Amino acid sequence: MVLLESQIKLKAGDQAPDFDLIGIDDKKHSLNTYKDFDALLVIFICNHCPYVKAKVEAIKEIHEKFKDRVALVGINSNDPTNYPDDSFENMKKVAMEKGIKFDYLVDDSQEIAKKYGAICTPDPFLFDKERKLLFHGRIDNAMNPEDTATEKTMIVNIEKLLAGEKIEKDFDPSIGCSIKWKKN
Repeated sequence: MVLLESQIKLKAGDQAPDFDLIGIDDKKHSLNTYKDFDALLVIFICNHCPYVKAKVEAIKEIHEKFKDRVALVGINSNDPTNYPDDSFENMKKVAMEKGIKFDYLVDDSQEIAKKYGAICTPDPFLFDKERKLLFHGRIDNAMNPEDTATEKTMIVNIEKLLAGEKIEKDFDPSIGCSIKWKKN
């Protein structure tokens, strides 16, 4: 397991890169799919990473709390060749087992992760109604899988966004396993 901290590629105010990816619902999803939402939260996740597993309930809480106003999209960019736990079929299985109700998409080419500058799982990006980046970073302050969160960073930031308030910090790095890139 290679542990990485998220890095800045997209800067605050940058436009969300578009995507056209298949979800576990077997439908194509793009930025336009979420045009009627006040905000978009894109989180690069996978099935096998202990850091993602530790955040599943927190991510589900965010989705449940804001599902009428904030589109939450999980994107798995891991190479399933060497990580079969992250295959599309296993994405469907894990979503069913964990009760995941947000869109969970597969980035087979890994191009979307590269466009966003995602390097770890989880790696969250919060965009406003115009799909401009407001916050890139942690879900909460529990930085290790065994830690208990005392601050719900993403929930606080989404509440500020929806209330029209400024998010003080536009980058607060997440930490997790490296995205498993394909070998050339």
